[in-house]
Amino acid sequence: MTDPDRRTDDDKLRAGSRTEAAGTGTQEPHVGTSPHAPERDLGVQGDMPENTVVPAGADSLEVIAIREGMFGVQGSGDTSGYGGLRRPVVLPGASPRPYGGWFDQVADRLVELLGGDARAAIEKVVVYRGEMTLHLRREQLVATVQHLRDDAALRFEMCSGVSGVHYPEDVGRELHAVYHLLSMTHRRRIRLEVSVADTDPHLPSVVAVYPTADWHERETFDFFGIIFDGHPALTRILMPDDWPGHPQRKDYPLGGIPVEYKGATIPPPDTRRTYS
Repeated sequence: MTDPDRRTDDDKLRAGSRTEAAGTGTQEPHVGTSPHAPERDLGVQGDMPENTVVPAGADSLEVIAIREGMFGVQGSGDTSGYGGLRRPVVLPGASPRPYGGWFDQVADRLVELLGGDARAAIEKVVVYRGEMTLHLRREQLVATVQHLRDDAALRFEMCSGVSGVHYPEDVGRELHAVYHLLSMTHRRRIRLEVSVADTDPHLPSVVAVYPTADWHERETFDFFGIIFDGHPALTRILMPDDWPGHPQRKDYPLGGIPVEYKGATIPPPDTRRTYS
């Protein structure tokens, strides 16, 4: 048996993230919880590397990977001088009730409007740094934003942006689309987040509900490769039409820079000299 005091930081992190999952039977997820990944109790913060940033007010974290070096470069050595840095890649877990302020009013009203679909629509609710994020499943995205826009108690009339995030280590949920909604009536802002696999990067377009999302969805498609089904004209917005790949994915090749004299080139960062 392994001596607990001789475990590495990586072992302790992974053991902590499995604590709740071990020895439990299959249970139906509740609204406001995250069924796709185990959550880690912050009561064992002492086992975490001191460079880990714990979100203030968070009750649990989802540890999805351990990143080495400054940029997570693998296979060619770290060129930043921080090759010994090891830190977990964490996502904040679901926040407990009450959320505080008007967050509970929005959550309660949305659950009421969705009715029996609420459990299927909402994966979890995260309140962090005074902001509210609703993690939704893609099948209920359009119906949810329709309620958020049209209901008098919610009235989020404007979608101010759609952006993408790529977490290569979040297996089966590598691509995240983030929607920023504004209620001018009630002077409130919330965030929606929907995750899909890079092998099935399809999301329903919300342009029919929020016309301002037109070019935002095109940009997210261009840079991250998320396909918004039903978009009126889903084409690249910044890169050439024949550009291979999606440049803001974290596994996209860094590339080198051609130099116009003496046939020289500047190699990509992950192939330059190391400091080890």
